[in-house]
Amino acid sequence: MKGFAMLRIGEVGWIETAKPVAGPYDAICRPLAIAPCTSDIHTVFEGAIGERYNMILGHEAVGEVVEVGSEVKDFIPGDRVVVPAITPDWRTLEAAAGFHQHSGGMLAGWKFSNVKDGSMAELFHVNDADMNLALLPNDILLETAVMIPDMVTTGLHGAENADIQLGAAVAVVGIGPVGLMGVAGAKLSGAGRIIAVGSRPVCIEAARFYGATDIVNYRDGDIVEQILKLTDGKGVDATIIAGGKPEVMAQAVKITKPGGTISNINYHGEGESLPIPRLEWGCGMAHKTIRGGLCPGGRRRMEMLIDLVKYNRLDPGKLVTHVFKGIENCEKALLLMKDKPKDLIKPVVLVD
Repeated sequence: MKGFAMLRIGEVGWIETAKPVAGPYDAICRPLAIAPCTSDIHTVFEGAIGERYNMILGHEAVGEVVEVGSEVKDFIPGDRVVVPAITPDWRTLEAAAGFHQHSGGMLAGWKFSNVKDGSMAELFHVNDADMNLALLPNDILLETAVMIPDMVTTGLHGAENADIQLGAAVAVVGIGPVGLMGVAGAKLSGAGRIIAVGSRPVCIEAARFYGATDIVNYRDGDIVEQILKLTDGKGVDATIIAGGKPEVMAQAVKITKPGGTISNINYHGEGESLPIPRLEWGCGMAHKTIRGGLCPGGRRRMEMLIDLVKYNRLDPGKLVTHVFKGIENCEKALLLMKDKPKDLIKPVVLVD
């Protein structure tokens, strides 16, 4: 079969490879909709997770089940399914401890386009199908549904880890698609003031749609100064980091109040360390909590997020600005994520 792959760091292309084989608990799916991710850009063009050779890309997909293993109980060929970006091995100590994202090792629940072939192919493999697939209702558009496996779950996880209280002031730094879902998550969590940091007009418009009350443009000056000015020097109760260079961590510490929480959902793909400013961290004693989390995956998480969409609590379709038809357009969509033109939030490839 054909697949669109990372050939090596800095190079992508189409390859011919063997069709995947389902084990007794697994499924084989064909993609119906695929979305490239900024994570793919870090992986391919920055070498953020090291060298990979001929690894099929793609970890955001909605698919159709074409084959199931002998022990799969809840899915049959023909089912339309949401496939999470994180597909853990559920029979692990890490999953039992409540951190399924790290089943088998740190970040090891992230398998697609990391340690195994992803979804940008004619067929792809899903481990532990009964625990990692979720049925897709017929009334949710494919281009909307394909935002759920990563963008929605990651952005909302940023809000969950931020420990947002009712009426809290929240800053979301970086309002690409993940950050926009962070804004939506902050609103769903009951935040009062939501300060979104970004510059592209299309993202600013979407941020306001999802609940931002204030916009800070980093092109207008230091975001720390701008946010402290907006808040009369007090800062915010919680900060969600959804983009930026390593120095964004220092900025987040500076704008977050003592007792507040910094929630990182940004894929830091470069550098050896992240800075924490000593004084603004209260010489280490400011009760400022820093959390970083890989997004939750698995069936239950996907079913809950599907219900948010189904019952009109969240409309991730606003993220989709470019739609391509035909799997041959995977490269075009991926390069859009790399170049980030002004009118882009998220591209989607519809396979049929």
